[in-house]
Amino acid sequence: MNIALPAWLAWAALSACFAALTAVFAKAGVRDVDSDLAMALRTIMVALLVVPFVVATGKWADPFALPTRAQAFLVLSALATGASWLCYFRAIQVGELTKVALVDKTSVLLVLLFAVVFLGEKPSGRDWLGILLVLSGLAMLTFRR
Repeated sequence: MNIALPAWLAWAALSACFAALTAVFAKAGVRDVDSDLAMALRTIMVALLVVPFVVATGKWADPFALPTRAQAFLVLSALATGASWLCYFRAIQVGELTKVALVDKTSVLLVLLFAVVFLGEKPSGRDWLGILLVLSGLAMLTFRR
């Protein structure tokens, strides 16, 4: 039997695996290092790995030649990423990784809410039920005794 996953699902599953490893490695990395410094070093390493990859695959383009709208949203995304990483690294330095990761994953719910408000997406009733179940599960795991 040949079961093919949609490409987006395969990439999303890989992303989840790497995100999980990122959390564990980051927590180990901030034990004896300031969280802001750790985040900055991680950001530099990501840039050192990603930029050559994009260049080598022939996908590099002049960022200033991109449409103004794309530039603006990429800048906003970068600012949000930086703020998220600063908060995340501080949280994992002072808190339990398992609890921080659960709260961090509430971003999934916020993505849905923001997609509805800002992008006009329309989740179905079933989608909303799933979101409530996810939120309930996250709350149970985060605030367990």
